Amino acid sequence: MFDMAKEPTTTIIPLKVYRDQLVTQADLQAFKEDLLLSLARLIRENTLKPPKKWLKSHEVKSLLNISNGTLYSMRINGTLPYTKIGNIIYYDRGQVDAVLAGKKPGMDQGKAQSNATRSAKDFIKGSTR
Repeated sequence: MFDMAKEPTTTIIPLKVYRDQLVTQADLQAFKEDLLLSLARLIRENTLKPPKKWLKSHEVKSLLNISNGTLYSMRINGTLPYTKIGNIIYYDRGQVDAVLAGKKPGMDQGKAQSNATRSAKDFIKGSTR
């Protein structure tokens, strides 16, 4: 029944190894390649898209960082030309970029001009008293 010729077996209990504990150089290399391919794909996708020719009001407001009222004023006084199709107002991207670059009078310049005009009127009123 009991065979003494066999050596007693010892049981080795392995430590728990989780898959995210061991990282080999091959794993790091594979991760690097995958990351670089993903970045290259994202860059390629974003650079191939031409910028939109026409922008909606909410896009112009976010680009210029202005309110609804300011955009309305720019539309009414001719600072920012627009096209209305149905109930949607579109702005030419080139015109919006020109306003951003300061080639056309923006609201800040208009306010400065109106303040200068107001000061001149106050000066004339003061000299006639």
